[in-house]
Amino acid sequence: MSRAVGHTGSPAVAEEELLRAQVYGLLARLLSRAPDADFLAALAGVAGEGGEFGAALNQLAEAARGSDPAAVEEEFTTLFIGVGGSERTPYGSYYLTGFLNEKPLAELRVHMARLGIARADGVTEPEDHIAALCEMMAGLIGGEFAPEDGGTVDLQAQRAFFDRHVGSWAGRFFADLETSPSARFYRAVGAVGRSFLAVEARAFDLAA
Repeated sequence: MSRAVGHTGSPAVAEEELLRAQVYGLLARLLSRAPDADFLAALAGVAGEGGEFGAALNQLAEAARGSDPAAVEEEFTTLFIGVGGSERTPYGSYYLTGFLNEKPLAELRVHMARLGIARADGVTEPEDHIAALCEMMAGLIGGEFAPEDGGTVDLQAQRAFFDRHVGSWAGRFFADLETSPSARFYRAVGAVGRSFLAVEARAFDLAA
């Protein structure tokens, strides 16, 4: 399910930028719905290339190999949907203010409009859901959105969006996900998200 839309067609991007976008896309997919058997099988073949992020990818692959799709579906429901309340609340407003639908969401919507991003038809969840934000980051990196001023979304613009709407809280969310009592497979997803965002933050600092 797509949560954000922009213009069609994307310019060619460098390989390292494409890899960044792919990781954000992976996180968006895993946090929007539980992986099915085919996706788990694909994840089982993932291999990291060293460092904390590489180790987290290896952990994700191992978790995928040892997971039953029905059990992961039940885990996803407990963690993010839940009858009477989910175990984790994956929204920026909640992490930043303690409440849903607060000022951070309003600020995000203004920023989205400037960048040419709109919520996709049929999506009812607030735009500050972690899956939506990861999808937006993937689109910003891949050049899928058209800013209202006609400019491009360069690294500086990516950083501004990341710092305000992702880096300000998502690392804590992923760390919480790693320690969630009901998390098994999603413990590894938390490790991937937390370590990847740390890499992103360091890269933005070095590029400043």
